[in-house]
Parts: sequence; structure tokens; C-alpha cells
Amino acid sequence: MARPYILSENNWKNIKDTRFEMAVLPWGATEAHNYHLPYGTDNIEGTAFAAEAARIAWDNGAKVIVLPTVPFGVNTGQTDIYLDMNMRPSTQQAVLKDILTVLNRQRIKKFMLLNSHGGNNWKSIIRELGLDFPEMFLCVTEWYHAKEKNDYFDEPGDHAGELETSLILHLRPDLVLSKEEWGEGKEKKNKISAFNEGWTWTERPWSKITEDTGVGNPEAATAEKGKRYFDQVSRRLADLFIELCRTDIDSLYK
Repeated sequence: MARPYILSENNWKNIKDTRFEMAVLPWGATEAHNYHLPYGTDNIEGTAFAAEAARIAWDNGAKVIVLPTVPFGVNTGQTDIYLDMNMRPSTQQAVLKDILTVLNRQRIKKFMLLNSHGGNNWKSIIRELGLDFPEMFLCVTEWYHAKEKNDYFDEPGDHAGELETSLILHLRPDLVLSKEEWGEGKEKKNKISAFNEGWTWTERPWSKITEDTGVGNPEAATAEKGKRYFDQVSRRLADLFIELCRTDIDSLYK
């Protein structure tokens, strides 16, 4: 049965008479995730979080519509990893501008970008597009910052580690290779301490920092951990969806 809050499943009969309050766009990436997880891991996660949060919000009266997930992200540090797909930030901005043009024209004035890939960096893009669409409310959230990861996982990891492996074991166990195939996800650190301390940044060349494309040990991952984390993050996202739908953006600040 079609879910009324998922655009790709909906139909003209339902859509033409519905007035949505907010659009949510999941944006992921297509890239290697250790040996054992699918290239579409970020897309699977972002799509699932958006759908479940929208379901809860819809059941509570919030008119949210989830747009189809954009499956390509910024992977400029992974150009030599086979079939890791890169979309330039300038291309992302052009795509997003076209999407916002449609929403603005059709009077959906609240927009959330649900980011599902750490390589995507949206703040400068949203700042610039905010000048083009001053009548719209634009925001970005990242599901992996919605809850404290260490409350759910022993060693969450940064990429294809315990957290992501647990999520995919819950969401799509059919796409996870058997445990003997899992890489250890060891990361080689920068020799200059400032980069590891977080107050100086440079892009990590992926093939130089990890042998299996993972960053973080997936050893302790379980589907049960993934479900608990998924349910709690989805609930928090849903609360945000509901609050944004119910809030008069013109009176957002006290």
C-alpha cells in the first residue's frame, strides 16, 4: 500500500488535493563501505530514517512529504576507490536549486535536507540558496548527530563500523556479507596532531588511511543494536518534523 508521505509511492489522485507543509530530501552517496556493506549504505540509511520519521509525523497530523533520495555525494577523497561516485558541491548546489524552485513555485515553503553522508557539506550551499529563496525556510539535519552514539554502541566508528553495520543488519541484512568477510576498519592517523585534534582540517585520501575502505571496527555490530538506534533516532527526527510543521516560521524567534 502506498504511503501518503512518500512522493515516489504517491499518485496524482491523492497529491492534487493535498497541501504539504514541509518537504524532506534525503541525500546520500554511493561508495564502498568496508568489504561487507553495500555501496548504497548511506542511501539505505537516509531513506529509511526519512520514511520512518515521516510516518510518525504523519500519524501525528504533520503534512510531510519525503522526496526521492539523491544517491550521489561528495567523494573527492576517494577518486581511486573503484566505482565510488563523486558529485561536486557545485553540482549539488545546482540540483538543489532546481528542486527548491519547484517547491517554492508550488508553495511548499518549509524544506529540510536530511544528510546521510559525512562528505556532504551543506552550510555554505544553504546560505547561498537562502538568498535565492528568501521566502522559504531551509534547514539541514544529519541523522547521525541526532543521538549520542556511545549510548548505543561500544565503538560506533566513522564509516562502515559498528554503527553502520548494525543499522544495515537491521534494515537490509540480505545485503551484508557473512562476518568472516568483515574488515577490521583500521584507520591510519595523520602524523600532524592538529588534524587529529579537530581544529585543523584536510581531506583524507581514503586509500591512504584504510586498507578495507572502512574506518571503525564492525566486530561488535548486531541487528538488535541497529534497531534500537534506528527507532530512537527516527523518533527524534519525527519530533523535529512535527515541530517544524506546527511552527510559524515568521514567528520563529522569541
